[in-house]
Amino acid sequence: MNVVLLALLALFLQSSNTAAPLAAQEYFRYHRSVVPTSGRGEACSVIDPGIFPNAALSLKDLRLYQDGHEVPYAITLSEPEQPDSDAARVSNLGMQDRAVAFDLEMPDRSYTEVALDLVGKDYLATATVSGMDSPGGTQTRLGEYTLFDLTSQHLSHNTTLRLQESSFHSLHVALSVSAAPGAGGFVATPQMVRGATVPPSREAQTIFTTALTIPSVQQKGRQTVGTITLPARLPIERISFVLAPSFKGNFSRDVRVSAHAASEPATETASGTIQRVHLNEAGREIRQQQLSVSAVLGANLQESATLEVAVNNGDDAPLPITAILLEMRQRQLCFDASSAARPELFYGDAALPTPQYDFSRLFSPSAHMLQAQLGPERTNAAYRVRPDTRSMTERHPDLIWVVLLIVICVLAVVALRSSKALPR
Repeated sequence: MNVVLLALLALFLQSSNTAAPLAAQEYFRYHRSVVPTSGRGEACSVIDPGIFPNAALSLKDLRLYQDGHEVPYAITLSEPEQPDSDAARVSNLGMQDRAVAFDLEMPDRSYTEVALDLVGKDYLATATVSGMDSPGGTQTRLGEYTLFDLTSQHLSHNTTLRLQESSFHSLHVALSVSAAPGAGGFVATPQMVRGATVPPSREAQTIFTTALTIPSVQQKGRQTVGTITLPARLPIERISFVLAPSFKGNFSRDVRVSAHAASEPATETASGTIQRVHLNEAGREIRQQQLSVSAVLGANLQESATLEVAVNNGDDAPLPITAILLEMRQRQLCFDASSAARPELFYGDAALPTPQYDFSRLFSPSAHMLQAQLGPERTNAAYRVRPDTRSMTERHPDLIWVVLLIVICVLAVVALRSSKALPR
């Protein structure tokens, strides 16, 4: 009988309350007013970086209330309409009047850039580009573009055609290529063209919000280093550099970004290159600048971390960096603002799961959305700690092992006594 009772007790201790906790305003630590502009209809408000450190991971605990009732919402993330690049097939590749000529079959969408995959180094090229609505049709001249590779001068390269937004079915490209000044022996052949890709249109590029700013940097050996404390759960998705306006020099520098929290076993890292090339070489004007590197840092950190941005100067003089901007993709909270009542945004209850709204599944942003603003963050005066509804075993996971050991010991005692009662 004792064994049966102990077994039943073990099963009772193993039972758990699997029901998801319900949202209630008194369990949120923080809230902010949402102020829509004039008008009724669907509205969106930009989620500022200050929400992330006090909200749960991935903003899963955000809840919107209006007149005491929960209001469905959707969170939109600024990103290109075409997240991936498309391949452009190369055809009719050959030589034409001492130029490397070829056609590109373009994707069925608008585009603003074409990235050519070219073999070789230390060259200058002028790309004459024309558009055609059908193969062999009338050509529309789109312009001339300077491409280059200045590897020997430590100035990187550029093989991207930056067009006005176009939607031609195919492009005809003629490359007039010559060796860069001071570099000889380069010979242009059709084999230097290996392919082409078409990135998303610049008209659909991501919108970024500055989350933090590193206002000053230090020189450590051959590196320029900026350091800042990164709040918990704050996503950083791009690092941008601000240079002194008087600096006009050309450069190409490697950048390494790292974020490390004291209790995290691993360090989150990202790397990239910043560069500027403003030259007139052999009658060709070169204009290329990239002062940002992509990064995916911080979103999963459950505590503040030390973030370091290091620019490798090599043997060159340090860049005059006046600030480093830590940026995140713009996120918006969208909801139906048809009611006259002002909604309140609550957050700071990590026990809540991500809400599942039909509004979120069916929502599609448009150019006519009303704009709303989030008020300042305030502490919830009615806040109280959410009661612990977990089962005894969830709160005390070692207890079940204690019970099992007791059951095993009792079974052993019963078996021993039974063995003694048996005839020899």
